[in-house]
Amino acid sequence: MKAGGIGGGNTRTGLSFENESDLLGAISRAPGYSVTGSIIFYEGREVARSYRKHALYRMLTQHGVNYRDHLSKMLLPDDAIYVIVNNTLFIVEMKFQKIRGSVDEKLQTCDFKKKQYRKLLAPLNFEVEYIYILNDWFRHPQYKDVLDYVISVGCQYYFHYLPLQKLGLPVPSETAGEELPMAA
Repeated sequence: MKAGGIGGGNTRTGLSFENESDLLGAISRAPGYSVTGSIIFYEGREVARSYRKHALYRMLTQHGVNYRDHLSKMLLPDDAIYVIVNNTLFIVEMKFQKIRGSVDEKLQTCDFKKKQYRKLLAPLNFEVEYIYILNDWFRHPQYKDVLDYVISVGCQYYFHYLPLQKLGLPVPSETAGEELPMAA
């Protein structure tokens, strides 16, 4: 599926999240990919690094960046994938809902958070993208306005998968044109 829930249902150009919410687990199962600790390899070559929650701040500290110099409050991403080839940190938030709750409003915070992450990562000269991985709960008609808003402010969302190409990661040749699913 593409943002807005259109197309791509039978392809595998990404990571599937049908039965899990673990980004590194989904990556490690993609053809040609392996993961050692937080380092992501494709065909034995390092292509990305993962920084979950506090790991992002440990990386910043290693690079001499004190988050307090840029933000008044720490933001903890579900996952953040730094893709070397495009010098971009992708903040990946997974929202899997089964009943109404506070996550409804959390989708409306992506613009603010993306701007905060940009401030935080400016000293490293990283680009920042903000992506939601959603389950089918968010296909309900009452989310149309919120999902339209997410796109309008330059953030992205996908249902149950994350396209490798969107991240700038290699797409395995044997699965070119296909996507790999993520969990509900």
